[in-house]
Amino acid sequence: MAKILITGSADGLGQLSARSLVHQGHQVVLHARGPERGHYAKQQVPKAEQVIIGDLSKLDDIKKLASQANTLGPFDAVIHNAGVYQGSVFTVNTLAPYILSCLIQKPKRLIYLSSDMHLQGRANFNQDMSRISYSDSKLYVTMLCMAVARLWSDVYANAVDPGWVPTKMGGRGATDDLQKGYETQTWLAVSNDEKAKLSGRYFYHLSESRYHPQASDISLQEGFLKMCSDMTGISLAR
Repeated sequence: MAKILITGSADGLGQLSARSLVHQGHQVVLHARGPERGHYAKQQVPKAEQVIIGDLSKLDDIKKLASQANTLGPFDAVIHNAGVYQGSVFTVNTLAPYILSCLIQKPKRLIYLSSDMHLQGRANFNQDMSRISYSDSKLYVTMLCMAVARLWSDVYANAVDPGWVPTKMGGRGATDDLQKGYETQTWLAVSNDEKAKLSGRYFYHLSESRYHPQASDISLQEGFLKMCSDMTGISLAR
């Protein structure tokens, strides 16, 4: 039995991942941005252990969320699932997983939700981060994953492209299989399959896939980590 935290698990792929892992007999801690959403999340996955609350668009909430997580941990895996397509894109999609990775006690496995749209992103640390594109934010979270994999040899850290699936974010026109949208991250979180016990990889539907070469550029990784540290006052452990 593993203990897993899933961010953004009130609905969509996060909720489906939680249901799958609970069904397998694992202990799952849910996350929602507010109390009302938290109540809804627990209704949808009643066998989840607990729900922690925090708005990932607010830096103070992210830090408090990490503190809540540490009172319930340590975790075997953390799935950084939460994401938005518009609005506070950089804070939710990139800074939140960065801060949580820094502050939550190291799990055995870290899974970061990316997107094939990250292939259209470009690293530019001088731009106004409040105005970056979704593609850029997903390139940065993929870069975060690869930096963590490089620096933390005792953790399996991997990124996942869930595909274009028919969730609230993906929309009704999405063409990918919904089950395949969540099964890779749940597999990476708990499987003893040797193919899942790797680090610094990018997966799509249970198989390794290509990712943006900028994500594995060490000088860019270091620039990204410095930018996040300067913005938040929080540094990733070395």
